[in-house]
Amino acid sequence: MKKHSALALSVVALSACALKGDVRRVELQLEEMRAEAARADSVESVRADELNTRIEALLRLQRAVLDSIDDLDARVTSFAGDNRTDHTAIERQLVQIQELTGQSQARLSDLGSRLRNRESQPPGGPSAPGSVNDSSTPAPVSGSTEAREVYDVSLQQLRRSSAVTARDGFRFILETYPNDPLAVDARYMIGESWERTEPDSAAAAFEAVARDHPDSPRAPSALYKLGSMALSAGKTEEARRYFQRVVAGYADSDEAELAQVRLDSFR
Repeated sequence: MKKHSALALSVVALSACALKGDVRRVELQLEEMRAEAARADSVESVRADELNTRIEALLRLQRAVLDSIDDLDARVTSFAGDNRTDHTAIERQLVQIQELTGQSQARLSDLGSRLRNRESQPPGGPSAPGSVNDSSTPAPVSGSTEAREVYDVSLQQLRRSSAVTARDGFRFILETYPNDPLAVDARYMIGESWERTEPDSAAAAFEAVARDHPDSPRAPSALYKLGSMALSAGKTEEARRYFQRVVAGYADSDEAELAQVRLDSFR
């Protein structure tokens, strides 16, 4: 009986020890799980902090971009307003320029017609209706009969676009009647005959008229021709000088009025 009791006690004691061991193992496992959870929480916390930091950086960048966009929008709006103002001002200036250009063209057309009418008259012949023939721009003085006849024929050839034949006639006058009053007109008309085909030769003839015969009615015409040719060639400053010479030296001539219109257009 005692042996059975001792055995039972031993079994109970062993069972108790086994239970304690299991409980201890469970406790250890729980502690490991808590530690793992703590480590996981710590890692998640770090990750969350990093994520929050990145989110804040992105938010700051977004705010900076939005601020830049707002600033750019304000500048574009301001520029658009200034541009509209400038555009309006330019349009007004263009209208004024067009008005002035129209007035200048009308004056040039009228004066040009008067000048062409005067130049087309034979030396010493009657003035055409509406042409200018006053004391300030006297008609060329008639020369000898033969010189006059050659001049008239040469002028007709020039009007018919026979420039070479016309030029030969004008040169005949210069060579045969160098002191005849028609010689100046002949030299000027040689310039006319070269104007469309040989501008340099035309300029040389007009320069000779202006230089050698400053008191001739052809002088302001020659200077104005030189200015117009320079302007057509894009030589604005050279053209300006010729027009200024016309205005300064021949203020009462039609060419001076034409030259002044040209000078006004440069401003």
